[in-house]
Amino acid sequence: MNMNPIKKIALIALVGVGISSCDDFLNRPVEDNYNMDNFYQNDEQCVQGVNYLYNSPWYDFQRGFIKVGEVLSGNYYWGSSPYLDFTVNGTDQDLVNMSYSLWAVNGHANVVYNRLKSANASQAVKDQCMGECLAWKAMAYFYLVRSFGAVPIVHDNTNEIAAGGYNSKFKVEPADLYEYIIMTLEKAIELLPEHGDLGRIDRYAAKGLMAKVYLTRSGLGQTGSRNQADLDKAAEYAKDVIDNSGRELLPNYSDVFRLQNNKNQECLFSWHWYPTRDPWTAQNTLQSDLAMVGFDEFGDCWGGYGGPSVDLQDAFGVSPLTSPSDRIDVDVRRKATMMMAGDKYEYFWTDKGGFDFLQFIYDKDGYGAGGPGGVLQSPTGVNEVKHLYGDGYDHEQALGLSAANMTYGLSTHILRLSDVYLIYAEAKIGNNGSTTDASAIDAFYKVRHRAISSYARPASITWNDVWKERRLELACEGDRWYDFVRRSYYDMQGAISELKAQRRNEFYGLDALYKAYYESGQWTVNTTDMRYNDDASKTPNVTASSFTLPFPTEDVVFNPNLMADPVHVDVRSEFSY
Repeated sequence: MNMNPIKKIALIALVGVGISSCDDFLNRPVEDNYNMDNFYQNDEQCVQGVNYLYNSPWYDFQRGFIKVGEVLSGNYYWGSSPYLDFTVNGTDQDLVNMSYSLWAVNGHANVVYNRLKSANASQAVKDQCMGECLAWKAMAYFYLVRSFGAVPIVHDNTNEIAAGGYNSKFKVEPADLYEYIIMTLEKAIELLPEHGDLGRIDRYAAKGLMAKVYLTRSGLGQTGSRNQADLDKAAEYAKDVIDNSGRELLPNYSDVFRLQNNKNQECLFSWHWYPTRDPWTAQNTLQSDLAMVGFDEFGDCWGGYGGPSVDLQDAFGVSPLTSPSDRIDVDVRRKATMMMAGDKYEYFWTDKGGFDFLQFIYDKDGYGAGGPGGVLQSPTGVNEVKHLYGDGYDHEQALGLSAANMTYGLSTHILRLSDVYLIYAEAKIGNNGSTTDASAIDAFYKVRHRAISSYARPASITWNDVWKERRLELACEGDRWYDFVRRSYYDMQGAISELKAQRRNEFYGLDALYKAYYESGQWTVNTTDMRYNDDASKTPNVTASSFTLPFPTEDVVFNPNLMADPVHVDVRSEFSY
């Protein structure tokens, strides 16, 4: 029998308990010994029963996380990807996987939440775990509405299956979806402890997400300006996190993304992966897609032919044509985001004394044996840094566990405190274009000063300041496209114009430039051969429809109502927790 993929996910959720693990706080039950009827018998089992929401259901979103968040937004160059030129369609496998993953999160969160209600455990632990379920559900819907626009609401999988209406559900208007997300987060905030174990979602983590939801919703259906009440709520929730959560930015920006700091005070929501293939979906595999061949010893890296875009390099104020000795590198986030000629990393390849970008490429018979073979692969002249853990020695030293082929335990951080600082600053600027509000300036300053130690506290900040700062702070973290989506809600032309003006193409001649520098120390630019491809015919065809991704074709085949206009739903009266 053919079945809507959303229904498949719902049925899987009904029979699953927990399907992955991760060290002391993401342990899972042994699946052969438990089922939904005999599990959730004590506090420990309740925690185990929610742990897998931190990894497995999100697994198939990993590639879409980069391709949508970074390639589509112009932050990352990925060959002939349809996300680079805005030609993605409903049969694209990464889009399909992304959609199904988000629905899987929703389905699993619904089922575990409902089962926890009758668990034989303390009320405090039941509340904590139910709050985590709702927080992850809200995050999944936040991605869904910003990616696909109007989508159905699947509030309770058991009831939906009993009603037999999966193949006839209608999409719900985005305004109602945002209200549903807010309602879900309100309940999560009510249930979650004020402070949880490091790495777990607590009340302030949920409030940080709520601030981001309100900021995003503030522009929905607006023209030129945003809803002031939503801006005020975004500022209120963000300020609560800033003032009362007890969280601080880590002093060193690059430390946020290291294995040793998988769980840290700066990160409010993270996917915590476990290096195992049993089950397959518990592990991180992003290094495989983003690292150069040979970066680890497991034969699983093929990302050398992509890299952070020329436009992102421009935003950082650097160029691949500038000699490393002349490059003005005042922002520490640049090196923590992209490898450039001359860069060395003490936290990768620690068993070899660190990682040297050019030596890895051009010392093909020694240091870089098994690597790119003496040829620069990246068309933009740079390669990725975030989402990389290094080699097997780095992994084992940090986690005490071995990595393997497409199997590693580096956490993926999807909401950080610095984001909340910038949300607050932008919400306080609001519709005015700039502000002299001291608290907003302080929030902005904390983020930028960590990145540029010489940066002096300004007397005022503008919307453009915050817009650019968000790009630099969160570059290659799967977030930038969603900034463009929320901007399109109230400033469609501004979003389109900026995307069309980006330098999304490749550079020519960089391999010869880099190789000569490595071998002789001479940096000589031949501007005829070493140049950016400024072919205007490759400018992406961005339109208003570009800000809503297509549904997977299979979903539409099984449920034609997904092509119909969305319906209005009074979520406060229709649904409850």
